[in-house]
Amino acid sequence: MKITFIGAGSLGFFRRLTCDILSFPDLNGCTLSLMDIDEKRLGYSVKIAERILREGNYTAKIEYTTERKKALEGADFVIVAILHGGIEVISKDINIPLKYGVEQCIGDTLGPGGVFRALRTIPVMLDICKDMEEICPDALLLNYTNPMAMLCWAMNKYSKIKVIGLCHSVQGTSELLAKYIGADYKDITYKVAGINHQAWFLEFKWKGKDAYPILREKINDKSIYEKDTTRCEMFKHLGYFVTESSGHNSEYNPWFRKRKDLLLKYTNKLDMWNGETGFILKLYGTDRENYEEQLKDMVSGKEPIDFTRTHEYGSYIINSITTGDLFVFNGNVENRGLIENLPYGSIVEVPCLVDENGIQPTYIGKLPTHLASINRSNIAVQELAVEAALTGDKQKVFYAIALDPLTSAVLSLEEISLMVNEMFDAEKEWLPQFKF
Repeated sequence: MKITFIGAGSLGFFRRLTCDILSFPDLNGCTLSLMDIDEKRLGYSVKIAERILREGNYTAKIEYTTERKKALEGADFVIVAILHGGIEVISKDINIPLKYGVEQCIGDTLGPGGVFRALRTIPVMLDICKDMEEICPDALLLNYTNPMAMLCWAMNKYSKIKVIGLCHSVQGTSELLAKYIGADYKDITYKVAGINHQAWFLEFKWKGKDAYPILREKINDKSIYEKDTTRCEMFKHLGYFVTESSGHNSEYNPWFRKRKDLLLKYTNKLDMWNGETGFILKLYGTDRENYEEQLKDMVSGKEPIDFTRTHEYGSYIINSITTGDLFVFNGNVENRGLIENLPYGSIVEVPCLVDENGIQPTYIGKLPTHLASINRSNIAVQELAVEAALTGDKQKVFYAIALDPLTSAVLSLEEISLMVNEMFDAEKEWLPQFKF
């Protein structure tokens, strides 16, 4: 069996997922094919992988290359985690809208930043799919790249490759909620559905009983509220807890970031994941000043490798398809009637079953109407951005950002037009499908 990593230079993620994969007895003899366009980062990944094999006594084989087609030869599974354009272009995603008054925290899922990241990344993802159609048409593509919904939408619509979109927000949030109420995680069950980064805990139970009354009490605790402010506010007023961090969620709606007083009240508190403006630039930039030194320590053995299996879904899915062991997870899939009151053909995040027969999404029915309405405000942006990315239609980019909940709460149509044009001018190097 061969597992190919596209974007193996994403070193933290690559290290964790490699350890996860090899922790399954039926997978530890596989071939890992590592591919990245950055030779230096790829070199670190190879050395880290070799160390994992050595210290874990695994029998897996390592291949590596900067050539994507070569990496895909004979692949059964293809894991994609890429950042097209890097920190240079992300800074434009954040700083140009900021100039106009649109304050984003992460800007990788929705908003001006999310839309332009989609415009840059969709053509690359479709190129990967085309290569797979030629070289390994039966392989499963496991996508970890953002903006998740827009990328998966484009791939599902314009490619025959089997795709599953994977995120860690559901399991991450469920673990956090268990801590909030003082429960052992193994005693927690839940039902989550919606869209990526904005899915809803329709059920949250502790030992089989509804745990929402306990959670409503606990979020009044200052130590919880101030680290997870916007999600606690949404829970108070909407009745359901939402996935992803408060920093992310503050960007997907019009309620928290449209005025300075609201920004001060609901974001930038204690925890940078709580919504600090431009936090992604710290996460990818200043927070990584010593990143190369950390990598050297990792390669040399100074930094220990944690072999504890994480809750990332990818390794479990590969193991289930390989062995037939049933696994249940939340995946991003095409909405073919799974959530009745969200648009058919959009990308939804729902519970999925996986075994040797592949991935089977589960039927949800209807979300509570107000939750579906919030999701649809995001889906409208996603749909237009996907169409724009594939057609090179600048006007649809404007429409997408004009409909964005945060942007539309802050700017006039004229201001949005000026901002979009400035972003196009600044990022045209990464947008070859558009005419300038």
